[in-house]
Amino acid sequence: MISILLLTKNEQQDLPGCLESLSWSDDIHVYDSMSTDDTLAIARQFGATVTQRSYGESKLAFGGDEAAHRNWGLQNISFKYPWVFVIDADERMTPDLVHAVEAAVALQGEQVAFRVQRRDFFMGTWLKHVTPSPFNIRLFKPANIHYERLTNPNTLVDGPIGDIPSHFNHFPFSKGLAHWLDKHNSYSTFEAGQIFANRGRVGTFSFAKAIFSKNLNERRFHQKEIYYRLPLRPTAMFLLLYILKRGFLDGRAGLTYALLRSIYEYFIVLKVRELEAATIAKQDGALRPDAAR
Repeated sequence: MISILLLTKNEQQDLPGCLESLSWSDDIHVYDSMSTDDTLAIARQFGATVTQRSYGESKLAFGGDEAAHRNWGLQNISFKYPWVFVIDADERMTPDLVHAVEAAVALQGEQVAFRVQRRDFFMGTWLKHVTPSPFNIRLFKPANIHYERLTNPNTLVDGPIGDIPSHFNHFPFSKGLAHWLDKHNSYSTFEAGQIFANRGRVGTFSFAKAIFSKNLNERRFHQKEIYYRLPLRPTAMFLLLYILKRGFLDGRAGLTYALLRSIYEYFIVLKVRELEAATIAKQDGALRPDAAR
């Protein structure tokens, strides 16, 4: 009844556990970004269908454009069933979630996609309060889905969306803190580039849509674009996660995670400033009388 889309790149450590949680499905597709470890061998050992997409010389996850990568997969992979559940290797479906998604598909009304609750773990603790986005669109009909943004893409849905209260488990620090920092350093570069590019466009975001849009994903997109323009954004992120979302209730893990997220935001701020300074310097150089000599 449900196909699986599992995105990978060098996931030999996390992949076996993820695939074990997906053993209920007879149509698992591992969509790989040219792994160089044992990811493909493990996928085939579990009976998954493997699809690879090359990015040439790029060594970045998803080739630096995660939205384009996901869109290509939805358009070109031949799924056995009309419904697809998308998952990453550091995530696990729980038995309760398996029953819930099967029931959602069996009893579907007009919905073309479903949001699923995410449960993040860090330092052996469920980050019940500090995690900023507990709902994710994971179950959908591919024809009604489109992704946008270079990294951390927005999921745009053409049609009604439902909610599934069950959780999937996420282990973002499974490969260690250094891996998380390296990944988010790369992500911050793309986030900064996206912000810088958006500031040069007219009508990129709308205050009205950020508040009144009936489409939750559209509303979140415009809220995020406004958020990027806030002063002291790293401090605001920490206060949001640790105080307003009561991250302090998650103990030491909550404090550490809130600090890491604020540092990530500061990376983005610094890189945007760097792009702006480089642009100003280039413009100043072009205006100097001797610039063309």
